Amino acid sequence: MAKFELKLPKMGESVAEATLTNWLKDVGDTIEVDEAVLEIATDKVDSEVPSEVEGVLVEKLFEVDDIVQVGQTIAIIEVEGSDGQETTAPEAETTTAPAEAVPIAAQKEVEKQFDTAVEAVKSPIESTGDRFYSPLVKNIAATEGISQAELDGISGTGKDGRVTKHDILNYVEKRSTQPAETQQAAPAAAAQKAEKAQTKVPVSVNGGDEIIEMTRMGKLISNHMTQSVQTSAHVQSFLECDVTDIWNWRNKVKKSFIEREGENLTFTPIFLEAVAKALRDFPMMNISVDGDKIIKRKNINLGMAAALADGNLIVPVIKNADQLNLLGMAKAVNDLATRARENKLKPDEIQGGTYTVTNVGTFGSVMGTPIINQPQVGILALGAIRKVPAVIETPEGDFIGIRYKMFLSHSYDHRVVNGALGGQFVKRVGEYLEAWDINREI
Repeated sequence: MAKFELKLPKMGESVAEATLTNWLKDVGDTIEVDEAVLEIATDKVDSEVPSEVEGVLVEKLFEVDDIVQVGQTIAIIEVEGSDGQETTAPEAETTTAPAEAVPIAAQKEVEKQFDTAVEAVKSPIESTGDRFYSPLVKNIAATEGISQAELDGISGTGKDGRVTKHDILNYVEKRSTQPAETQQAAPAAAAQKAEKAQTKVPVSVNGGDEIIEMTRMGKLISNHMTQSVQTSAHVQSFLECDVTDIWNWRNKVKKSFIEREGENLTFTPIFLEAVAKALRDFPMMNISVDGDKIIKRKNINLGMAAALADGNLIVPVIKNADQLNLLGMAKAVNDLATRARENKLKPDEIQGGTYTVTNVGTFGSVMGTPIINQPQVGILALGAIRKVPAVIETPEGDFIGIRYKMFLSHSYDHRVVNGALGGQFVKRVGEYLEAWDINREI
């Protein structure tokens, strides 16, 4: 019998590792080709890892809550073949840097997975000599303010004396019960964390109050939003847009569209098409900031915020949105929205966005001031479409009529986008929407 190494596959250009959240198969279970073996989670999406072969699961190399690097072997599957032969997935699918060489960007991604935003340890933890530390242990040390010297002094119970997750958590628990004198002698990072914890304003809890633990995704969203506000100088521009022609056109074609395509035609692809055109007109809205450098993105990849059943949001990305016609845009929107609700998005499908659109009107909001999705520099909120009285200008004079209108709320990063560009961009989106061709075919 041959042995196949099931490795953590690549999940997008910026994802270097994932947390193992659940084993779907036990040792001894038979596995079919493409059958899910385990579940993983990154700071962006939950996903399943399928088997590339048919066989029997004979060994699990990681436990639940362990962090696995892209390319690391997660499990061993016994397949039909020559005795002693080992097979692996194609190298192109799994090649990665060793654990000790995880990029700084990937370390930042991991830090988001922890419960609170803490000050980073000034000197990063490194494996030294015969003291190897897993990424999980390193990040627990960083979160808890444990210095390199402290970590080197912990006795490990793992293989070859390695410090395990349980070793470091036991150390943290014991350290928290030490006298104040010992606490004062802790490294600077730990002291900063303790001081920060002590200065928090306590929240009173009454007898009838319910304490609800934030979900993993909720914690990640919380940290991501806080980081965005601290990074970007948020300003907003607002525009009221007349979408009467779009409203009437959609009512005219939506029945034939669903009969022909088997799915609904919503307003979202229409709005996204206008945004993609405006980004093509104003390419300096399709940028990212890296320190004191501006990265002008070649592709227009639109993120569309989608609400999940648990109340959280996820932002799947439509790649090269400016190259899609309206039918293609509608298909992409419906597909991503459906799979987002079913938690079936692939990690690569929520990465690489260059601009984001969120529809706050879905929840009845007239307008909103959305937070920028880093590292982008702009996000557009679509308000609810309302039937309102409006002044209509005609060659024969002005009169009052009933129109369908909505507000467009544009949040942008004032570090690199001035008010003129931010205002011109949202105005251009409105112009595309108001110039809608009522005879257009789809």
